[in-house]
Amino acid sequence: VLSFVIFICYIASLAASFMMAPLLEFLLALFLFFAYASKLNEKFKGAHWPLADFLRCVTAAIIYFAISIAAVSKYNDGASKAAGVFGFVATIVFAIDFYITFNDLVTFLKQGSSDSPEGHKTE
Repeated sequence: VLSFVIFICYIASLAASFMMAPLLEFLLALFLFFAYASKLNEKFKGAHWPLADFLRCVTAAIIYFAISIAAVSKYNDGASKAAGVFGFVATIVFAIDFYITFNDLVTFLKQGSSDSPEGHKTE
């Protein structure tokens, strides 16, 4: 939702060139939400779903931080400033999600390594 709000703010601002990043992040988050909601992560075990979510969080936090600094410092209209402030909030939200997803990723990778035959030999 926050990505969609930032997208709308960028459309209404002079910094419309930044609108693609929140739109892509919104669509990617929507895809992953529906993938988890429809249990695609349980059907397709070959895909590393926690890794995809982890990479989405990391890249979103970095991109939102960069475009928020540019929007706040370069443009003077209110919509650009609002998009920049929402972008900083999104950076914090994605950093928290990064931390939570990192813990899930570590758990996922530990489960994968214990299923391998080398893991059973050491036990």
